[in-house]
Amino acid sequence: MSAIFKRRSIRKFKNKPVSKRILTKILEAGKAAPSAKNRQPWKFIVFSETEKDKLVDCMEKGILREEKSPLLPKSQNGIADAKNTLKIMKNVPVIIIVLNTNAISPFKSIDSDSRITEICDTLSIGASVENMLLRARELGIGSLWIANTFFSYTELTEFLNTDCQLVCAIALGYPDEKPKQRPRKADSEIIEFRF
Repeated sequence: MSAIFKRRSIRKFKNKPVSKRILTKILEAGKAAPSAKNRQPWKFIVFSETEKDKLVDCMEKGILREEKSPLLPKSQNGIADAKNTLKIMKNVPVIIIVLNTNAISPFKSIDSDSRITEICDTLSIGASVENMLLRARELGIGSLWIANTFFSYTELTEFLNTDCQLVCAIALGYPDEKPKQRPRKADSEIIEFRF
């Protein structure tokens, strides 16, 4: 339980590798998550060292392309944050790419039934990612949940050679900072009891 309340998003990491043994423990926690209809729609691709550098280069190309030829024109105000995320990704020892094996690109249309399945699977994947972040915290590993991969969606999925839906990335490494908890909304804003 303490990991739930002590977990923080880490953006500064030590230049120290994370062992495969520790990564396996983190991934096992992800596999243990609940999933809608037990579909277990997740796939995790772990990148480190030169392979991680190739992934990050691909992410950078996508961000530069998004500035000139946006696939997400209403999200252009997020480009600066994506560039900051890119700096973090360059300095972290491990990046895990998370895919939804049951879904296709968010840039393609799907019917309502497929959309419901996609939402349920995305919820399942979110539970899986949270499990990994909490397990990482227990093992002394810092983490950052990254959604800015959407700015490089096409480039990354081509690099990964996948038709699966790219959901997010997770940066993992030994933390080199101890950030305080960010403000949380008041209970009155987010909780409603109906008895």
